[in-house]
Amino acid sequence: MATKSYIQNRWKYNRPQAIAFANDYGVLDDGLLVPNGNEFEDFIILSDDNRGEISVTPTRIENRKRMINGTMRSYHIADKNTYSVNWDMLPSRSHSGDPDYSDLGIANSTLTKYTSDGGAGGVEIVKWYEDHPGPFYMFLSYDRYDKFTSSQYDNLRKYNDVVHVYFSSFDFNVVKRGGTNFDFWNINLSLEEV
Repeated sequence: MATKSYIQNRWKYNRPQAIAFANDYGVLDDGLLVPNGNEFEDFIILSDDNRGEISVTPTRIENRKRMINGTMRSYHIADKNTYSVNWDMLPSRSHSGDPDYSDLGIANSTLTKYTSDGGAGGVEIVKWYEDHPGPFYMFLSYDRYDKFTSSQYDNLRKYNDVVHVYFSSFDFNVVKRGGTNFDFWNINLSLEEV
């Protein structure tokens, strides 16, 4: 089971990777939002290796009509976002074998790590896509201090946004075969907020 210590030991730069996928919303553990369950089964932490920008495109759901006097009236229902992200030359696997993370989030030390941060490689991302035709949660970590009500400027070490999403598009290309260790993949995905 993931705990605060587990998640913090999975961070390479004392800050979470930008994106994690999870089956549920997670729990607060001493002020840190932590995904429930076991990594690679109930959640995955995506690698930041060669990750492109995270593009957020808001869509305003509203009914807008022009009135008889020429003014505009709008009935706002909600704002929903579409998220797009891609990886170039991402290793097809995160480790040379099953990382078998300990309860503290430390991988088996005899393995070779192919992604520099130990985050999910191409195969793990494709498996998540194949196993999740329905909605799931996406944890995001980027500087949105306005999402916190207290200690606003001291929260870079936390996931600041948890969004319920569906895959709206997904594709990958095997760019380069990597000998006997792994291949390099390009992955493009788009997620739509529920």
